[in-house]
Amino acid sequence: MWQLFQFPLCPFSRKIRLLLSEKGIAFELVRENPWEGRDEFFVMNHAGRVPVLHEPGRGVTLCDSRAIAEYLEETNDKNPMINGTASNRAEIRRLVALFDESFFGQVTGPLLEEKMRKRLVLRQSPDSRALREAMKLAHENLYYIDWLVDTRPWLGGARMSLADLAAAAQISVADYLGGIDWNGHEQAASWYATFKSRPSFSPLLADRMESIYPAPHYADLDFWPPHEAAR
Repeated sequence: MWQLFQFPLCPFSRKIRLLLSEKGIAFELVRENPWEGRDEFFVMNHAGRVPVLHEPGRGVTLCDSRAIAEYLEETNDKNPMINGTASNRAEIRRLVALFDESFFGQVTGPLLEEKMRKRLVLRQSPDSRALREAMKLAHENLYYIDWLVDTRPWLGGARMSLADLAAAAQISVADYLGGIDWNGHEQAASWYATFKSRPSFSPLLADRMESIYPAPHYADLDFWPPHEAAR
């Protein structure tokens, strides 16, 4: 069975968890805190980053979430996530790169630095200016998702794809950390509400990091539309 070395709030690990589940591939989670720098983990991935997908019986070790996703697509025909025509597959890959790089760099990464790493590793207080900037940029990214949802059934085209998994993985971490304000983003919120209701998403909603608690609505499948205030 595949072993996925990951930690709960790694968006790239979450993307691979979603992909494995959507494809019906059995796997077990192995908790790995990359900041601990275990020698055994560096043997598997010299970059020292999660996720790492490992199959002990066959001696297969895969690193980097995009490389892992491509491998799974090439070796498992069930429920393809890089689908459609050549131009559509290129669009899916473009969006995956956008969410992996831009959304992570502007939103998820800074939130993890300020709300997780500084607390658990550095024992420092978060920088309020960095948090405000990340939440501001989250709005800009959600506006783009609003537009995508307005122009196509799923983010990458006519069918659910790796683009949806990559976006949902990043957003789920940012949402856990309280960095997403859904007001003014009805399209993005409706898409995310649909996606988080999928069976593959349930384990992510159950994830918790020690001493870092999720936003109140994080695991609520009915977070959108907003509940009316009690009269």
